[in-house]
This record gives sequence, C-alpha cells and structure tokens, in this order.
Amino acid sequence: MTDNPRQRTPDPGGTYVLCAGGTGGHMVPAHCLALELMARGHHVHLVTDKRGLRFPGLFPGVPVTQVEAASTARSGIMALPQVALAVWRGRQAARRLFRDLRPRAVIGFGGYPALPGLLAGLSLYLPCLIHEQNAVLGRTNRYLAPRVRAIATSWARVRRMEGSWQRRVHFVGNPVRPEVLAAAALPFAADAPRLKLLVTGGSQGAAILNQVVPAAVALLPADLRARLDITHQGREADHAAMRAAYAAAGITPVLAAYFPDLPAEMAGSHIVIARSGASTVAELAVMGRPSILVPLPIATDDHQADNAAALVAAGGAQMIRQADFTPERLAQALTLWLADRQGLSAAATAARAAGQPEAAARLANLVLATGLLA
Repeated sequence: MTDNPRQRTPDPGGTYVLCAGGTGGHMVPAHCLALELMARGHHVHLVTDKRGLRFPGLFPGVPVTQVEAASTARSGIMALPQVALAVWRGRQAARRLFRDLRPRAVIGFGGYPALPGLLAGLSLYLPCLIHEQNAVLGRTNRYLAPRVRAIATSWARVRRMEGSWQRRVHFVGNPVRPEVLAAAALPFAADAPRLKLLVTGGSQGAAILNQVVPAAVALLPADLRARLDITHQGREADHAAMRAAYAAAGITPVLAAYFPDLPAEMAGSHIVIARSGASTVAELAVMGRPSILVPLPIATDDHQADNAAALVAAGGAQMIRQADFTPERLAQALTLWLADRQGLSAAATAARAAGQPEAAARLANLVLATGLLA
C-alpha cells in the first residue's frame, strides 16, 4: 500500500464485487468501500442475501444480486444438509454472475451471507480478499483466511489469527460512514458548563441499559447530576419507566426510540454508554468520544468484549461486562470521568488516537493492488 491512502491506483474502470449481508456491522464497511471505489471511477456490484436488502440508505446506485445463504449457527447442526444446499446454490448463482461481470476482485466482509460469493470467486481463481471488522476473526473469515490473497483487519491485533497467515494480513482499520467523518470535526469540549451523556443500545434498545442507567444516575453525587444532560435511546415501551426513574434523580432526559442522525448525537456527547459492536467502536474512536461499553454477552466468540478491550487498552473507554453491569458499578465508572474533566479529556484524546478515519481509502488501495495481481 502507498503512504498516501488516497493515491489513485492505475486501474481505470474495474468492476469489484462486494459480498456482505446479515448485520449492519458487515454492511456498513462494505458500503464505505463501495463509495470509495466509485469515487475513484470503478464499478461496484453487491452480492448479498435477503437480510442484506433491509438496510436503507446503503449502497446508493450499486447493482445488487441476491443469493441464497444459510448458517448452522442459526439453523442447528441437524439442518446441515439444507445449509450446504443453500450455500451451494448461492455459489452457483454467484459463479454465473462473475462470468458475466468478470470482476477484478471479490471482497468479503464476514458473516455467512458472504460465503457463497467468496466460494464462487475462489472456484473461478479470481483475486479474493476478506475484511474483518472485529478484534476476533469471525467464523466465516476463519474458514476463508487460508484461501484468500489478502486479509484486511480493523485492529492491529486480532484474536484467532493464525501465525501462518500473517504475511497476508494488512491492518487498515474499520471504514466508517462519511457522516461519521463529518461529525468527527466537532471538537470535544471537556470544559463545557454541562456534560452530555448519550445512551444507545442499538436498534432494539438494550433493555438492561434502560433499567440500569437511570438507577446509576440517581446514585451520582448531586453536584454531578446538576450539570448532566442525558439523551437516551430506548424502546418506547420502556419510556414511561425510564422517565420516572430519571425524574426521581432530578433529571429530565431526552428519550427516543430511534436517532435519525446517530453520528451527530455521538459527536455532541461527552460520554457514550453503548454496546461494543464493531461499527460503534470504530465510530467512537474516529470521533474521539469516551465510552462505557457493555459487550453483548451472546455475541459470537465473545467478539464484542474483544472490541471493547481494544479501545480500553488504548485509554478511550471503560468496559463493564453485562454480569457486572449494576447501578453501583456504572455510577462508579461515570463518576471517574464526570468528576475529572482532565481525565475525561485524556480519554477523548486516546479514543481519537485509536481511530482510523482513512480506513476506507486504505482498504480500497489494498483491493485495487490485489486486483492488479490477477
């Protein structure tokens, strides 16, 4: 890769296939790569499953081919024959597509929906790459890693990465959306007269955050609560109980079931309490916002804990396991920063230092360079 992450690689008009689906954590970085490649004059085609079609606002103007995909993790081991058949059908459909498109390279973003497209690319001897968003190599990427030409990672250290693969590993970071990069320009003001706490539990609102955070705020010293503004994303069904709990603590929160512009909410905050999915952690780092992360305990291979631990190690976050996520423990974590503006500012600086705002450009450079080797 070049020193200048945005240096144009001489590969005019190539077509690149992105294979992603399932969750936003897989789809968002693929979307960011698509934008970067198209900005450089290349063509992009998305291969996904039916779940990958449910994310509005992603992949504008990108043609999409839906293929079959399935996972034993969701279907159970007894459904293995049906899973294998679905993957084979998806692979065959992708092979037919690739014969027509003749792509320069095929890029997978992990998750079982990426598997049929990557298997098709490998069977046709096309240059194939994978990108891992988390701090632990996912199962699909673990299967593909020995077979692809390059492995792009979001973290310098990734658990379950075999030593024999290291010569093909490239640390590029996890691409974030342009609106995140724009929001990151907002400076962090630790000396503001009032501090804003943002609570976001993802699309389902994370019920445990709705219960524990208001109770923890009630335990804060009165002088800290008096200078605290709270914006809390949670399910509408929980709003009445949340509002009452905050009122008992002397707080009038802003409650929402959905944020139309989450990056702006994050950039305008001083502390963020959230889960530690790959995109959330990457966005917090790029924006330089201190966070208290509560990893989802049922995440595959406990990857959310690895994501959180990486940002904690950088000094930009605190992690509380869900089993330990009590009002008392959270109040302690909040007090650590609310009572120490200098420490809060240092955490913001550390988080930003861990961010990779040029990740999409670096990933695009790797993709284009690998495509040139075809």
